[in-house]
Amino acid sequence: MTLLESFKNADAPSAKRRKLDHRDTQVPTAPQEAESDSESDHQEGDEAEDVDHVDEPEDTAPEMDEALEEDSEDEADLGDPFDIHFAHPDEKLVSARVASAKKGQWAAKRQMVQNLRATSSIPGPSHVEDLPTSGASLDSLKLKQKLKEMASKTMGEFTNSQKALGPLLFNYHDILHCDRSVSNAGKLRDLVCLHALNHVFKTRDRVIKNNYKLAKEGEDADMELRDQGFTRPKVLFLLPTRNACLRVVNKIRDLCDPDQQENRKRFDESYMDKEQKFGSDRPADFRDLFEGNDDDMFRLGMKFTRKTIKYFAQFYNSDILFASPLGLRMAIGSESEKKKPDYDFLSSIEMVIVDQADALLMQNWEHVEQIFEHLNLQPKDAHGCDFSRVRNWYLEDWAKYFRQTIILSAFNTPELVELQRLHCHNWAGKARLQPEYPGVLQKLGVKAKQTFSRFQSHAVDKDPDARFEYFTSAIVPSLVKRAADSAGTLIFIPSYLDFVRVRNYFATSSAVESITFGAISEYTDVPEASRARSHFLNGRHRVLLFTERAHHFRRYQLKGVRRVIFYGLPDNPIFYKEIAGGYLSKSEQDLTVEPGRGSVRVIFSRYDLLKLERIAGSSRVGKMINERGDTFDFV
Repeated sequence: MTLLESFKNADAPSAKRRKLDHRDTQVPTAPQEAESDSESDHQEGDEAEDVDHVDEPEDTAPEMDEALEEDSEDEADLGDPFDIHFAHPDEKLVSARVASAKKGQWAAKRQMVQNLRATSSIPGPSHVEDLPTSGASLDSLKLKQKLKEMASKTMGEFTNSQKALGPLLFNYHDILHCDRSVSNAGKLRDLVCLHALNHVFKTRDRVIKNNYKLAKEGEDADMELRDQGFTRPKVLFLLPTRNACLRVVNKIRDLCDPDQQENRKRFDESYMDKEQKFGSDRPADFRDLFEGNDDDMFRLGMKFTRKTIKYFAQFYNSDILFASPLGLRMAIGSESEKKKPDYDFLSSIEMVIVDQADALLMQNWEHVEQIFEHLNLQPKDAHGCDFSRVRNWYLEDWAKYFRQTIILSAFNTPELVELQRLHCHNWAGKARLQPEYPGVLQKLGVKAKQTFSRFQSHAVDKDPDARFEYFTSAIVPSLVKRAADSAGTLIFIPSYLDFVRVRNYFATSSAVESITFGAISEYTDVPEASRARSHFLNGRHRVLLFTERAHHFRRYQLKGVRRVIFYGLPDNPIFYKEIAGGYLSKSEQDLTVEPGRGSVRVIFSRYDLLKLERIAGSSRVGKMINERGDTFDFV
């Protein structure tokens, strides 16, 4: 009791005193960007950069604020997807669908939605209803009133991409959207930020109103109010760079229009980089990803009060978490470290938004998989949780069946399909949206013979061996036979493991001892890469081995390319145009190769279906995979 009394009498930080004493003390409105803890913002060393270093105690729920009552909607709205999915779900329907999801029983249906091919599925054998095709609008969405007003000012009319995504998004379906581009990225970001804020505010509203009810009724009140999870964080954004995080945070700020922003100066210093690093010669998608602060190691907690956004909040006090896969993986820790792994702050995540998933694939995808494996697990510690307020489906360990997962990517890959298959169990269903592809074969900007050769591969795990065998038996002999004409041959290899295998073959095999070669991978340092490029241009190295990630991160302008051999197709169809078309076009301009004499050779198997469709086109890919002939020529 003495210890408790000492806590009561202790002087609280000014920011906290304002929140605790708001009923008795009139506090003047702070400036637009309040720096309430400016001294801590400028600490030096690792402590200042640690997002878990905060000067506030851990809490389990938002503070009571009866002023919120004035702008709150009715407690239950049977037509609101939030109530239908989280607050008051149909227990019988949910139980049946969760049982089907546990057994892996899903019913699927395909249709067209806003010029996108949509595949939707729900747990169980029941009939899958058609997805909405008319699209969404701000007026049709169940939004908090303040959010709707700010969205109407900042977002305007919905585009086709927003109309296609909106109904699925706000009805809490799991989504794999495979048509993100530089042109529509901002609109998609606006929509997911609006949805995330709407979810957080409705959750917070419900908790605050119930806090007020309990305080009004007293300790003896016989009320069962199930409105919480085990921990406070409800939304997780996985993003590739700090600059991507900055864009999302700025959009959330614009939609909230807060009176105060605590730690904003520290946030800008940590996440903003105004230096112009790239010229107009770099592709638009490259500048979109790597402009600004391109650091891929970060994590950030954001906390909301009625009029304030607080950045760098402790994870357990945050409403929204922003992180790169590497940053969050480091925050979780591992068994090998002295400190035990801590992932309880992920136990009550109800929405995961993975933006620019195609960029995350070029990082360490294993981090993403490990993060999803740690989502919605039962917490090891209570963390001050009031279990009488925890929703029943949390207690039944069904949280992963209620979580909504939103994945935005420029294109589809087997890794994304597998992520959705293994970790998306939403009882409301899931959907995959992707466009019809016209192909890029006629868009190279240069006349070149393009030969696609299909090799036989009988199993996906045997594909690397079959590819290597075909390369050494069908492609290499032509290089050796015309060794004098092999100069200027670029061999593009998507996988680093395949790159190591081919590099070792060129270094040790007597079959290619007459061919000099260089190699550039994502791990090649700048001086070594410059040397390899120089030797390739002057003919000292006849062959250059080049990886997809090296091109993704650096976008070298290689000179002296006369022919291109694709050991495998790139995931990104833009890379095919830049390498096959851009490099050959550059060589024609430099008179390294005669116009129309450049050539492209591609080897593929039926397991390259998704890549091949984006490059050859949706209308051609079926014939190229299934026809008897194994060679296809295009000019």
